[in-house]
Amino acid sequence: MADSLSSLLQEIFSNAETRLKQLEHHPNRTAWLRVLQSLQRMGSLNLSRLDAKILAATLEDLEQGFAAFQNYVHQRKVTVFGSARVGPDSPEYRQAQLFAHCISQRGFMVLTGGGGGIMEAGNRGAGLENSFGLNIQLPFEQMANPVIAASDRVINFKYFFSRKLFFVKETDALVLFPGGFGTQDEAFECLTLMQTGKTKLMPLVLVDKKGGCYWKEWDEYVREHLLSRGLISPEDLFLYTLTDDVGDACQQILDFYRIFHSNRYVRELLVLRLNAKLSPQALDILNEEFADILDSGRIEQTEALPEEAEEEIAHLPRLVMHFNQRNFGRLWQMVRRINTLHPAQPDRLQMRPDQK
Repeated sequence: MADSLSSLLQEIFSNAETRLKQLEHHPNRTAWLRVLQSLQRMGSLNLSRLDAKILAATLEDLEQGFAAFQNYVHQRKVTVFGSARVGPDSPEYRQAQLFAHCISQRGFMVLTGGGGGIMEAGNRGAGLENSFGLNIQLPFEQMANPVIAASDRVINFKYFFSRKLFFVKETDALVLFPGGFGTQDEAFECLTLMQTGKTKLMPLVLVDKKGGCYWKEWDEYVREHLLSRGLISPEDLFLYTLTDDVGDACQQILDFYRIFHSNRYVRELLVLRLNAKLSPQALDILNEEFADILDSGRIEQTEALPEEAEEEIAHLPRLVMHFNQRNFGRLWQMVRRINTLHPAQPDRLQMRPDQK
């Protein structure tokens, strides 16, 4: 039985691979060949029923996520994390609702976990038209909150890991309110991805209730028990910021994209796209202050490179450098420095680029 299934799968994949190789000029041809070849190899492994179910559910999660966001590729978004256990009368809920309203009024959509508490507050503040809920299937069913429950803005994921992928992939900022194990997991996983260069450059803001100490005491723990023991580097503290003011949280996100637009790697080069060209003096300042994060050469200002000159962003100036791919906290610090080196304020929020 297993041999016949394997043979059937091999035949299907072989025929599909042959057809795909004929599409010489399709931009995603190579990637789809890799998908087919991986499935073909797994088809020969005689997977257990459990492993086959994991594969199927993972692909279904990815399919749902890709389909849901396909028409919102260029829309700026913010992911909001926080406790499902806080009620509408709590100050944390009100802060999250106010933040979501504030940031949605500035052109961002809001992504939440789709449940109650902070998640509901985020969707409520942004409104259905500016919301998505990335729900998770749990043994104790997490129901979608009433803001999004009866809409096509709910995506139900089987696995946490695929859900987290879309939280990070689709967003341009990460905002965390107080929460329990899940929120702490999300905070540290996002910081790990940022610290290791596994996500694009974006702000991570920890927001407390007015006068609250949740994130202040968290920050003290990080400094006293991680930094002091050499378990993280001093520059890692630049990966996040703290505030108890909703307006400040919104402004931090807007300021992050004031001059900086987006980043991309092209071969061994890091490319930073900018909303405005820097002066020669500003470029000299960057080279003086951030020479330590370069493997070689200088930070140069250029036009778009051929490999990343998508039509909608080809006009933007670039900073190109041989980043050492180690000092990511310093890289986040450099982005914030870039945003202080030009007097202009962009007249509108720039769209997101396609992610290649």
